Amino acid sequence: MLSMKWGQSLGLVLLAWCAGVALQLQQQALWSAWAYAAVLCLSWGAGFTLRRVPKSVGWRAIGLCLVWGAASFAVTGLHALSRLHSIDPALEGQDLDVVGVVQAMPQRQDIGWRFRFEIEQAWRIDKTGRAQALDLPTSLPSQVYLGWYGQEGTDDSGWSTSALPEPVKAGERWRLRVRLKAPHGNLNPRGFDYELWLWEQGIRATGYVRTGAKDPAPARLAATWAHPVEGWRQAVRDRLLTHLSSTIWPWTGAAQSAQLAGVVAALVTGDQAAIDRADWDVFRATGVAHLMSISGLHVTMFAWLASALVAWCWRKSALWGFAGALRWPAAHVGALAGLGLAGFYALFSGWGVPAQRTLWMLGVVALLKMSSRQWHGPLIWLLAGAVVLTLDPWALLQPGFWLSFVAVGVLMASGQHSAQDRTPPAGLVERDAEPLRTDLVPKTIKHRWGALEFPIWGVALLRGAWGLLREQAAITWALAPLTLLFFGQVSLVGLLANLLAIPWVTLVVTPLAMLGVVWPGALVLATWALQPLVTLLAGLAAWPLASVSTATPPWALAMLALAGAVGLVLKLPLSWKLLCLPLLWPVLFWVHPRPSGAAFELLAADVGQGNAVLVRTATHSLLYDTGPRYSTESDAGHRVLVPLLAQMGERLDVLMLSHRDSDHTGGAAAVLAMQAQAHLWSSLEDEHPLHALRPGWTRCQTGQSWVWDGVLFEVLHPPATRAVQPGDSASKQPKPNEVSCVLRISSGQASALLTGDIETAQELALVQAGVAPVDVLLVPHHGSKTSSSLSFLQTLHPRLALVQAGYRNRYGHPAPPVADRYRAEGIALVESTRCGAATWRSDAPAQVQCERVLARRYWHHLVGP
Repeated sequence: MLSMKWGQSLGLVLLAWCAGVALQLQQQALWSAWAYAAVLCLSWGAGFTLRRVPKSVGWRAIGLCLVWGAASFAVTGLHALSRLHSIDPALEGQDLDVVGVVQAMPQRQDIGWRFRFEIEQAWRIDKTGRAQALDLPTSLPSQVYLGWYGQEGTDDSGWSTSALPEPVKAGERWRLRVRLKAPHGNLNPRGFDYELWLWEQGIRATGYVRTGAKDPAPARLAATWAHPVEGWRQAVRDRLLTHLSSTIWPWTGAAQSAQLAGVVAALVTGDQAAIDRADWDVFRATGVAHLMSISGLHVTMFAWLASALVAWCWRKSALWGFAGALRWPAAHVGALAGLGLAGFYALFSGWGVPAQRTLWMLGVVALLKMSSRQWHGPLIWLLAGAVVLTLDPWALLQPGFWLSFVAVGVLMASGQHSAQDRTPPAGLVERDAEPLRTDLVPKTIKHRWGALEFPIWGVALLRGAWGLLREQAAITWALAPLTLLFFGQVSLVGLLANLLAIPWVTLVVTPLAMLGVVWPGALVLATWALQPLVTLLAGLAAWPLASVSTATPPWALAMLALAGAVGLVLKLPLSWKLLCLPLLWPVLFWVHPRPSGAAFELLAADVGQGNAVLVRTATHSLLYDTGPRYSTESDAGHRVLVPLLAQMGERLDVLMLSHRDSDHTGGAAAVLAMQAQAHLWSSLEDEHPLHALRPGWTRCQTGQSWVWDGVLFEVLHPPATRAVQPGDSASKQPKPNEVSCVLRISSGQASALLTGDIETAQELALVQAGVAPVDVLLVPHHGSKTSSSLSFLQTLHPRLALVQAGYRNRYGHPAPPVADRYRAEGIALVESTRCGAATWRSDAPAQVQCERVLARRYWHHLVGP
């Protein structure tokens, strides 16, 4: 057993190491390698100096924490510098011919493939078609993320719904013509940080494969053994999906068979993209999403089973005459074998970050178990966390890290209490290795496990079930603040769902699915076992209060609530638990701050190439447009707006769709499904499918107005004309841009104008109608050359102009002449590619808050001039 004083010192060192990692992750820009090396050397020297300080001096512990914190800060900074290299800005958007190998199992989409590609050779293609070889270490990163889509279609989004004629396989060498760009993603308040995900994966450029008529056809050069495990994963996944999707049982249709096949594929290979989005919604609502892919729980279960099996065989081998079995303890052999097999399992599942974290934790536990000292549970927990953060510092910013480590910590704490509860009285402890005599067992504990010659199995099973229920309830309660912080919702049926799903998925479905790799019949059994569980979870998710959504609290309040929740589940005195209750109150009733009085706020969300502006007054909210549809299975509604509205706790009063283009209506269906109370305003044709979701919709027309909390809303365009019908001839149909809803918002102190995609003719009509100057203008048509006329800008003369456009979009928005026109008029241009989500308030009309400035970190891409 480690001494108390030594254990406390080690605990402080581990906490300081983790704190240093957390501090480095707050840097907005990286230092030079020499600066980090200097910090590391100084901390090393300070550590030797502290050795001469007497241990009795109190501030020696403080100095020790500072030394180790500085060392971890420097080590993390040097680690980050190794990933800093990105694509040369001069090569962005250029035609490049590359030769390389597919690194990982591609992700199948309705429109094609997404895959990681390791570049081996690259050439730049100039305008004359000549190729110029590139120096890879300096001009291009070695690993990029590519999309290979079908030919451009004729729908509003420009995507084709047909898949590629041939699949891409891991380990294959291809010659492709591509266009690359820096790793740039949308950045919204508390939203998913795509650039952080790319950084953590080591991907420093993204792009797509060119398949135009003038481009050379992609060529498969050879099949290599560069990534054999990934190739095996893909073969297993494709065989599994083909086999199960074609198997239709009497009680399921073809669609449900395909859904079940996707879940089984995720359990076997870790391909989360195989799970249907509707199924993900059910799993999140019931709190079992962590089970439906390769997670830390599955890796731990696999390691435990493998360790137990190997240890049993090792013990039996001594009876079979194997002399080596007496040299090494079976427990140590089983632990090493379980760790090795778990590592292979994590590798086969895609080597995801959750599996890596679990493997490092298991490695630490196994090594400490084999050491000559007995380590305290909290020290093992802290050491595992420090090892994980040393190997992957950016895991600290991922929800999975917090959820898994907090859950393990709660289990360890409750497990220690349970062990203490089960400890027999001192008179019953075995002495001198004598067997425990059952005739000495007191009647008070007569029915405990192993205490009787004839144990009462029913009582033992009930006690085991009660222990499982208590531990699951403790984890669910302790993780509730974190689920509110990361996801903005808590599943009220999660306790019941996990009690049923964890043992069934872990002990039945997953082993059968893994056995299906070598025996296809087990896949059918796994699907049979999964089908009733999925049906039950869908029923639980349909309950009126299956999950509760609240506004996402700040980090500080969430940490206080986490401390309170953990305190309530631990065995503390009642007085301490009563003190923990007030810590939960701010999180449960947190309300996102709203404008006060007659003020209003604009939040221009970062949705890429499209418009989406949230307007908030003291008690009302309006969403103007819903962003683009990124592909046939992804849109700004699901990816950006629904999470944003949920974490703000918003209930929309009005959803206004300016016109029918998909970069303005792409996310409307998702928003309307979430905001059932929202009233729909639009300029769409009467028979548009979105109108079926809100039969009582209202058409935008000039002259409409209303007042919310002292804020005036006026519709300035389009004029009251006959609605556009699908059967109208081309001469009678106005362009969608021409009928964009134009909304003016004024508080008396400041005003804003939301313009949609109006063009020069509509701008002139507004000027002739006497449109008043405004403080903020949503730039018409994303800065197209057909809009933002000089007379329009001179009439409005706004202080700020918001441009919502995608990074390196194919339209070139905002057009350079248009941007120069704004600057020449003294109008500050706020572009979403440089600003991220932009927030403006009418009570501070000269200021705008940019998410890329407020949440700036060194892994975020800086857009050049």
